[in-house]
Amino acid sequence: MTTSERVTMKSGKSEHNTIQIEYYSAGVKDTMKPSASPYLLNQIEKIIKFGDLKKEDKILEVGCGMGRYTLSLAEQGFNITGIDLTKFLLERLDDYNGGRFDIKLYNSDIINAPEELNNSFDKIIGFFALHHFHDIEECYKSMYRLLKPGGSIIFLEPNAFNPLYYLQILITPKMTWEGDKGIVNMRRSRIFKHMKNAGLKELKVKRFGFLPPFLYNMKTGPFFDKLFSSFPLWKKLLPFQMFKGNKHA
Repeated sequence: MTTSERVTMKSGKSEHNTIQIEYYSAGVKDTMKPSASPYLLNQIEKIIKFGDLKKEDKILEVGCGMGRYTLSLAEQGFNITGIDLTKFLLERLDDYNGGRFDIKLYNSDIINAPEELNNSFDKIIGFFALHHFHDIEECYKSMYRLLKPGGSIIFLEPNAFNPLYYLQILITPKMTWEGDKGIVNMRRSRIFKHMKNAGLKELKVKRFGFLPPFLYNMKTGPFFDKLFSSFPLWKKLLPFQMFKGNKHA
């Protein structure tokens, strides 16, 4: 077993990046800690199926943070590389990893990702990272160059039309509007426009979820979550949505 290898790159100098780095370096947020809860594993399972992730794929996780999803994917046998803007979070990922998995990590704004990674990945994924990007379209264009022909980019994001996210920002300690205001941009029409302009094809979106973590993690939680989320009446308001686009060979 080897420890994660971290490659430090120069991140962007924008005011946005400074705010994000300060926001995530202020301390460890409970909502970002690695976990094996049913709630978290369900999100991972959903992106594996929607994105058609395979064990032989070379996968880049953008905004990997402190490994909340990264470590679970590595434990399941996926070949995962991580990139994140905030050095503090990558250091925590190393701590949580504890030398179990060989995960290469890059400390960089995705726009400034090193050219050595061009055409390197079969899949590029992200969990609740897209809404933190300062220029979503330019980030997609950068990810496009990192993607192999025939590869896919898949992101799991909050649904901008679900009002509970805005309540969560208001009442949750360590969450701020400056840090999470990008949720308002997570609309199908806007994201599809950025994906299309970056060159991605066969664009798809899928929404899911209903119950909060404390209810989903109960024994009957997965059953009722699937039942309630299937009602057509509130399909557009479901809390989670996945975006996918392909790079043609």
